[in-house]
Amino acid sequence: MLCGVGGLAAGGVVAGWDVERVVALAPDAASAKAAQGLARVEKWSGSGASERALWGLCQGSGKKPYQTVVDLAGPAFKCSCPSRKFPCKHALGIMLLSAAGQLTESAEPEWVASWIEERAGRAEKAAEKAEKKPGEVADPLAAQQRVARRADRVSAGMAELESWLDDQVRRGLGGFEQRGYSELSRLAARMVDAQAPGVAGAVRRAAAVVGRTHGWPGELLEELSLIHLIVSAHKRLPELPPSLADTVQSRIGWTVETARVLAEGEKVEDDWLVLGRVIEPDDHLTVRRLWLRGSTTGRLALILTFAAGGRQLDPLPARPGELVPAVLSYYPGALPMRALLTQTAPRLPAPRPGGLTAKQALASYVESLAADPWNERWPLVLADVRPTPNGDNWALIDANQDALEVLPGVDLWKLLAVSAGDPVTVAGEWNRAGFKPMTCWHGDRPVILS
Repeated sequence: MLCGVGGLAAGGVVAGWDVERVVALAPDAASAKAAQGLARVEKWSGSGASERALWGLCQGSGKKPYQTVVDLAGPAFKCSCPSRKFPCKHALGIMLLSAAGQLTESAEPEWVASWIEERAGRAEKAAEKAEKKPGEVADPLAAQQRVARRADRVSAGMAELESWLDDQVRRGLGGFEQRGYSELSRLAARMVDAQAPGVAGAVRRAAAVVGRTHGWPGELLEELSLIHLIVSAHKRLPELPPSLADTVQSRIGWTVETARVLAEGEKVEDDWLVLGRVIEPDDHLTVRRLWLRGSTTGRLALILTFAAGGRQLDPLPARPGELVPAVLSYYPGALPMRALLTQTAPRLPAPRPGGLTAKQALASYVESLAADPWNERWPLVLADVRPTPNGDNWALIDANQDALEVLPGVDLWKLLAVSAGDPVTVAGEWNRAGFKPMTCWHGDRPVILS
């Protein structure tokens, strides 16, 4: 039986320990990268998993392989390697291997069982001494210390980023085309070290803008202004409304435990139309975005799925254009979009959905930015649009002759074949660079475009 981190689950991740959360445990970027390299079956021998632990032997530079064990109750880690980083790359590697569903359920070796039982004994004694309430974590002090250490790293990284931004205001963008990319790349790496992966991604996007087009200075200023806004918001976290503070934390890169979302997140039950999907493959991590819209409530939702490099994503709850009866638990935030799905009934066929004009669609995106200025993507359903050449690119033009530009580089041949010059309904993902079609409808029949 294949096991996922946090318990036993065939080929999947359970109890909230997905790849994203495992990587967030890394003490620095180097450890996270090294762990990705160790998340391969051939790197380990004697590996296995039980309800309470993961373990394995990883050959290092010495004669004896390193003994690595993870207590899932903490999590807590033990490894015989000489690394002073905690958790080390071996502990992270075995967790990533399990998150990919690549560990087999087996009996715990003696060296694993004895360490786990020793820890359990200490935790039990500590619980009795402190009269710990049922349901509390085994080592709350250690958990608080980990959170505090990460918060300190994030604060230090944000202070360094703020100083750099202030320097750019004083210096201006003269000569930035020559020095900007290297400086921003260094800053992005620093944000990874500071355990602020969301900010690191924003800095990388800014680096990619430098010199890209004739109007790159304006695009760069837009990206830097959003980064400055997140830095300023981080300094004022205690003063922000709780929902906005949750959004800021999320944009910085803090994760919310799945258990908390399922227990405390806003619950919405509906028949959810699957608008479409976008899959972004990568050597280390494949991400799938699945966009939903409630048939009754009209609520929008985003289901994110991750898979370690080369592994299969979990099956879709329904195909684009179908309905999935489900309860969604929304993550906290000023613009609740990401959610967890609990399917309540088999998928259902659905008619062609209603859509918006180009102006209405853009107005909905602007409204989303008022709640979450860092919102990068927004699902849109456009009614009665035709794909039309627009210079070197394409646009979707509605009956009012208003248009949305299609994201450069998107293959539109399938959409062109379905449309054949007639207006069609198209669902897609909008960002500042353009519109990415995901699904269109030929009559009431959905056609998957991506």
